[in-house]
Amino acid sequence: MKAEQLNKLLTEKGLTLGSVESFTGGLFASTITSTPGASKFYKGGYVTYATEEKINLIYVPKDVIEQHGVVSREVAYHMANNARQLLKVDYCVSFTGNAGPSAMEGKPVGEIHIGIASQAIAEVYSLNIEGTRREIQEKAVEFAINKLLEKI
Repeated sequence: MKAEQLNKLLTEKGLTLGSVESFTGGLFASTITSTPGASKFYKGGYVTYATEEKINLIYVPKDVIEQHGVVSREVAYHMANNARQLLKVDYCVSFTGNAGPSAMEGKPVGEIHIGIASQAIAEVYSLNIEGTRREIQEKAVEFAINKLLEKI
C-alpha cells in the first residue's frame, strides 16, 4: 500500500505531514492515519468543506476566492501553503475540486486541484478525473500520495 510507503519514508527522514481537505472530506487524513505509526509524522489537518472555513480557518484570501472560485489552482495553493504554516509541518497537501454530482462555479465534475507545500516550494496539480464521487475522491488521494512519494 502506498500510504505505508509514505509512512516509512517520512518516518525515516524525520519529516512531518499535514493536510487541508475540501471535496475529499477527510479521506486523505483517514487513509494516512489508517497505517500503523502515522502518529510519528502526521500532525493533523483541516476539513474546510465550506467556503467560509477556507477563509476563516486557513486564511485563503477572500478576493482570491471571488476572482478564481474555490475550485481553482490559486485556492489549492493558498490552502496548502497556509495550512503548512499553521500546522508547522514539513509538507502539507490540499484538496479542492468538484466531485459532483453537478457542475459547480461553471466547473465540471472531476475538475480538481491538489496543492503540495513544503518550506521550499508550493506546487499545484490540476486534474480532470472521471468516475463516481467516491472514485474521484479516492483517485485524488492516491495521486497526492504518489506525488509526495516522488517529492520526498
